Amino acid sequence: MAIGAHRGKGYHLGFGSDLKISNLSKANTNRDYRMFEEFAYYMVGKAQSKRMDNIFKLGGKVYAFDSTTIDLCLNVYQWARFRKTKGGVKIHTLFDLETQIPTFFHITPAAVNDVNAMDVIPYEPGSFYVFDCGYNDFKRLFKINEIRSLFVVRAKNNLQFKAVRWKRRMPKNVRSDCVVIFTGYMSEKHYPKPLRKIVFYDEEQDREFTFLTNVFSLDALQVALLYKKRWQIELFFKWMKQHLNIQKFWGVTENAVRIQIYSAIIAYCLVAIVHHDLKLDCSVYEMLQILSMSLTDKANLKDLLNKSNFNNVNERCGSSEPSMFVF
Repeated sequence: MAIGAHRGKGYHLGFGSDLKISNLSKANTNRDYRMFEEFAYYMVGKAQSKRMDNIFKLGGKVYAFDSTTIDLCLNVYQWARFRKTKGGVKIHTLFDLETQIPTFFHITPAAVNDVNAMDVIPYEPGSFYVFDCGYNDFKRLFKINEIRSLFVVRAKNNLQFKAVRWKRRMPKNVRSDCVVIFTGYMSEKHYPKPLRKIVFYDEEQDREFTFLTNVFSLDALQVALLYKKRWQIELFFKWMKQHLNIQKFWGVTENAVRIQIYSAIIAYCLVAIVHHDLKLDCSVYEMLQILSMSLTDKANLKDLLNKSNFNNVNERCGSSEPSMFVF
């Protein structure tokens, strides 16, 4: 409907004189998604190089890994069966916490268990990987340790272990910091080496978090901070779903769904690059609001994204969104 209102500009935008949703659906069905996948990774590389930073100063990159599920109607997307009456896909994502750019994405039916996606992560020796409690797979964590990568994972409550060494002087809010070995049969078999266990009290949430890590060189508060910054990947998923239209798809095939997801990632990287190059004070959400209302305008980006326009957007729409690209 929005494109139809600018029908006269369709030729110059490459749409032709008459664009219909059925045409988009047909195009997404017939085009090979791998072209979009390859270009998405190209844009990821460009965005990373632009936004490269050394925020944590740990001598290695810092990643968070998690997945988000996009629900699909099972009657239409039968290839994406999830449960008896539901369909869906998962986007398993490796997210660079310093550049705040997704560096690796693995799209699967939603029925695939999250821990299985750990097998395809392109691990880098010396880099840090932060996981939530859903990734307590000690066999896979031990593989990370053996290639000399580092991890922080939130532990489950039913952990069976024996403490072999304790730290006696601990900073504020660190309840415990010790070296442990597993005593459960399977966990001991899968992870036969010592691990570090940290219990941290978060005053803001009034709750305790227990972390397992093979990082022995950092203090406990640094480990807790790494996990806290994992929240950036949750903001990324929220941003993608709300503002880049990956919950309504043009086309019902797996190919069409993948194309739209990769297109959203490309758009995200483009916005991140522009946000960096123009050194804007606004949030990316505000920037996207302006761009989405001005896609058919012939205007200089600097003029379009000036401060007064952002103030107007805030007045009309409000801006309570958490900001990406801000620590």
